Amino acid sequence: MEQARGRLAPVDPETLEQSGLNAAQVHERRSAELTNTVAHESSRSIWAIVRANVFTLFNTVLGSCLVLVLLVGDARDALFGFIVLANAAIGVVQEYRAKRTLDRLAVLHAPRARVLRDGKEGEIAVADVVQDDVLLLRTGDQVPADALVLAAEALEIDESLLTGESDPVTKMPGDTALSGSAVVAGYCTARVHRVGAESYASALTAEARRFSLVNSEIRNSINRIILYIAWALIPIILLVINGQMSAHGGWAAAIATGDWRVAVVSAVASIVAMIPEGLVLLTSISFGMAAVTLARRKVLVQELPAVEGLARVDMVCLDKTGTLTEGRMELAGTTVFGAVAGWEEVLAWQGAHPNANATAAGLAGTYAAVPAQEPSDQVLFSSARKYSAVTFGPGRLAGDWVLGAPEVVLAAGDHSEALEAAHGASGRGLRAVVLAHRAVQTPGGGEFSLAGLEPVVLLVFREKVRPDAAETLQYFRDQGVLLKIISGDNPRTVAAVARDVGFEFTGDGYDARGLPEDLEAMADVLEHESVLGRVSPEQKKSIVLALQSRDHVVAMTGDGVNDALALKHADIGIAMGSGAAATKAVSRLVLLDGQFSHLPSVVAEGRRVIANVERVANLFLTKTTYAIIISITIGILMWRYPFLPRQLSIVSSMTIGIPAFFLALLPNGRRYQPGFLRRTLMFAIPSGTIVAACIMAVYSYAQAFPNTSVGEDQVITEAQTAVTMTVLLVALWVLGALARPFDKWRSLLVAAMVAGLVLVMAVPFARKFFALDIPSGGLLTATIAVTATGCVAIELLYRFLKKRGAVSERE
Repeated sequence: MEQARGRLAPVDPETLEQSGLNAAQVHERRSAELTNTVAHESSRSIWAIVRANVFTLFNTVLGSCLVLVLLVGDARDALFGFIVLANAAIGVVQEYRAKRTLDRLAVLHAPRARVLRDGKEGEIAVADVVQDDVLLLRTGDQVPADALVLAAEALEIDESLLTGESDPVTKMPGDTALSGSAVVAGYCTARVHRVGAESYASALTAEARRFSLVNSEIRNSINRIILYIAWALIPIILLVINGQMSAHGGWAAAIATGDWRVAVVSAVASIVAMIPEGLVLLTSISFGMAAVTLARRKVLVQELPAVEGLARVDMVCLDKTGTLTEGRMELAGTTVFGAVAGWEEVLAWQGAHPNANATAAGLAGTYAAVPAQEPSDQVLFSSARKYSAVTFGPGRLAGDWVLGAPEVVLAAGDHSEALEAAHGASGRGLRAVVLAHRAVQTPGGGEFSLAGLEPVVLLVFREKVRPDAAETLQYFRDQGVLLKIISGDNPRTVAAVARDVGFEFTGDGYDARGLPEDLEAMADVLEHESVLGRVSPEQKKSIVLALQSRDHVVAMTGDGVNDALALKHADIGIAMGSGAAATKAVSRLVLLDGQFSHLPSVVAEGRRVIANVERVANLFLTKTTYAIIISITIGILMWRYPFLPRQLSIVSSMTIGIPAFFLALLPNGRRYQPGFLRRTLMFAIPSGTIVAACIMAVYSYAQAFPNTSVGEDQVITEAQTAVTMTVLLVALWVLGALARPFDKWRSLLVAAMVAGLVLVMAVPFARKFFALDIPSGGLLTATIAVTATGCVAIELLYRFLKKRGAVSERE
């Protein structure tokens, strides 16, 4: 980029500051690729999606098995290869659809930058900012690219998301405003001097908007299972290969007679059975489909585990303004204490200020006569300071005018009448601010003093509570989720709004200025305080950390820059669509239309994902358990493997693959319960052991009492058919247990699988293709008896675990 900058025509600094770049200069920088475009996407690339779904450890093992079967065995035994390809294709297609939907939303709702070009102010996409652009930054804006401040008015920038420093940094002309930081007070013009990958924004936005599958109980548990299976595969595969070669007369004899080919195919069948190839796929599909479903409801999921995460949340911290209320203020009344000439004009000036906050902006509709006199100095509002001030020189408006929280502005001196009026207004759910005046101007250059101020007028504002807030909060209460309101507003104002949305408590709310700094002591206070006012941005973060220290899973909602730090540290950060760019960048969920009532649907999707993936995991891990037990047993006994790969393909498809796909997407409203991995293994290991015992019982009978009236190949075929029937029927009972409670769709799903089994056994072509020959005599009797016993054992296990709470039918 340095070479590209060196080729640019020089720009006159004075002209640039007054009118910004012209069209020719913008074109020159675009041609030189000096734009703010970053070479990353808001989601994984197509190649990354293909790689993640195709080039996996299990697919590598299964692909090697497929090649072996095609080289030395019957092509019909390569059926599992088509299933692997279908799984990978489904995964790629589904994740690409999710990627496309989320990318469109990310572009549609991406933050925009305000720039000066050709002497005109305009908004452009952040990616369209070019080198030397003049940025116009105001309160709430996120700095889109590294820039040098040209001119500033009381500019304070929050760099906490970059440096961890919680205190806002005052910036003067010549200072650098780093991309990714946020303006919390004042405004400025700034010249961009680093763009694209060179700026902080490239790293911040890439990380904040990445399509990720991380930090999830489900995914962490499944990754642990896969790791254990992967390590177990190595010795088991060696044991199986040796056992199959020994079963065919030993290594030398098998190689000499060519029976090694049969041994290889049997070893492949064992390996294929042990791998839960569809588990990761269906988990990813469940997350992706949930994200797409929520996107249609105007909820942008910026990190996929957030879908699961909100269902696990047991504590929701709510910002008041813009979350419980609509964020718009309207003037509800005034009380004049000591009329000073020009106070209405001062209020008009405050309301018309380009950097006015929501409260000050609410003055504009009532006070419109902006004074012609320009102020000589001003102190812009910040949430930490809780007031703004303006100084006018000699004339009708002469003196210092301060607008802010009465308890802060009037702290020095005896102003009981004004403070009591403010207290009464706050108790009625109104926001009270006072305009105070001091005729003698304070000397410039030092800390602004609040001494000597006299109240002029008390202004009370009301916030409109969102119509869906009370109902949504009641939903969370019904789900056992604890709620806390943390706001920078007056505690009594916060308490009044809390009562409007259904909080039941006595008192005036807790003043957070009295919160201890120690997290442990703060957590003790939060055990019994749920409505807090006068909370600083740093305290919001500390409150989240304190609650997390008590093992709470915390969600935080907010819309302002002062919420960004808490959103970043919460387990689930939820931003309103109308919120500041910095707030949306660090959140995991964005309510695009600002409708608080969407949150229950996010919880419902999370519950569906967790409960359905748990069911699917039980199916896959039951198969993996019985496959491992059979492989080890057969390897030790040096018997022939009891299945052909094609027979295991039909078992996997009808008892796991097809039903698991539908079960993963069906509705499920079961409440979240911690212990996903423990519950899954508590069912899968014993149920898999039961299935393995049934298989080995039937196979042992076939080995001990072979049908002497037929040839050896027929004996082997009948034995394989008997164990295939056994595993199909017992595994279908497992499916029926996990599909409960039955509704129309689950009943239809299980019935369809049973019908498929009947068709496979009844249609001659299917029996021939899968090498099935229904046994007769004692083997058939043994098969029926063992299968019935296995189904009863599965049923007893299910009912036992249901009483223990390890499985649940409640939805």
